[in-house]
Amino acid sequence: MNETSSHILVVDDHRDIRDLIGRYLAKNGLRVSVAESAAAARRMLKAASVDLIVLDIMMPGEDGLSLCRHLRETADIPVILLTAMADDTDRVIGLEIGADDYVTKPFNPRELLARIRAVLRRTTAVPKQRDPLETERLGFDRFVLDVRRRELIDEAGVATALSTAEFQLLTAFLKRPNMVLGREQLLDLTSGRSPAVFDRSIDNQVSRLRKKIETDPKTPALIKTVWGGGYMFTADVTDLGA
Repeated sequence: MNETSSHILVVDDHRDIRDLIGRYLAKNGLRVSVAESAAAARRMLKAASVDLIVLDIMMPGEDGLSLCRHLRETADIPVILLTAMADDTDRVIGLEIGADDYVTKPFNPRELLARIRAVLRRTTAVPKQRDPLETERLGFDRFVLDVRRRELIDEAGVATALSTAEFQLLTAFLKRPNMVLGREQLLDLTSGRSPAVFDRSIDNQVSRLRKKIETDPKTPALIKTVWGGGYMFTADVTDLGA
């Protein structure tokens, strides 16, 4: 897909911001639609194909985090969050539930355009079936990961749902067992983001994932911390096919 033909949906309750972004992106060759609320965005997504969403976090009614969570559960559309400068907590939560990037207000439209193009390059550079290892089922330790359902099934057959962030992190580990992966690498593998601000985001995601796969999360045996390096997934991984 040519980036200049991509369809961008801008969701923000402030008309001046919607208009500013819309005019600038259209001037630079992108197709743009706008929505003033999450409800309007949902209607538009049902009516048209969208390649990327620029989504404000703070909106009346359903907020951007709720819509982002819904999108990650139902679709595979990249999301760039618009956040207030002071919204550190919301920004981290948004990234953990699967947003691809963020831009803080006030922002330079040129920066937003650059981030949109970067996310589009990452998400369209390879087909959806990204790696031969990502078949329908992957086995490790006492678990089977159902890739299609994004469920973790233990030896008793009990399934545990994974958030988008947990699923991305686990698959990054499963594709690279017994390799030391730094925080910077993990951020790039799971979301392509810069490590400058969000090192703790990866640590939080690892902590949550450990609670789901480790016998004792306080003394992890599957995801080892490599001091000064990052993390290493120590279990053997088996491709179980369909």
